Amino acid sequence: MTNEPVDDLDTSLRAVGDIVAGIRTDQWQAATPCSEWSVRDVTNHLALGSKLFVELLAGKPGYPLDPDSADALGDDPAGSYRAHAADVVTAFRGPGALEQVIEAPVGAIPGIAAVQLRTVEDLVHGWDLAVATGQRVDYPDDIVERALTFTRGQLPDTESDADGPFAPPQPHADDAPPIDRLVALLGRRPRS
Repeated sequence: MTNEPVDDLDTSLRAVGDIVAGIRTDQWQAATPCSEWSVRDVTNHLALGSKLFVELLAGKPGYPLDPDSADALGDDPAGSYRAHAADVVTAFRGPGALEQVIEAPVGAIPGIAAVQLRTVEDLVHGWDLAVATGQRVDYPDDIVERALTFTRGQLPDTESDADGPFAPPQPHADDAPPIDRLVALLGRRPRS
């Protein structure tokens, strides 16, 4: 099996890591497009998600993903985010990881779907962080296009309404950049 999905995750996590590193001290409590979460909450959610998948791929049970009950960032949010990102990439590169079926919060999924899910989540929440902190998103279009294809394939199996994990899709130009189309698909209003 190709490592392209893990390479996409690695590249995405590095790009989001750059966004996290660009967050100023006075921005950690700022609001984000995720109305319930601050910049720190979103960053912590991403770090916890990486920790969770490392544990799940190792065959261990998960732990709480609620940012109010677990802190994966400590005193060095950017360093912690990057460390958790490196750990999850290493875990997904492990022998058989992409074929392994894991019990994720969304149910039993193969590792290949889990790595794509992590990529989508980090791309979209990285966009949330960039919007909240006035930064530019610099994701490779080909990776975001693959994330879009994966997400479109999964949406029939997910709720896309106010009670589900995503807000209803938002309007966007057909020729909008891939990241704008992805975030709009998952209920955010693109900036361009």
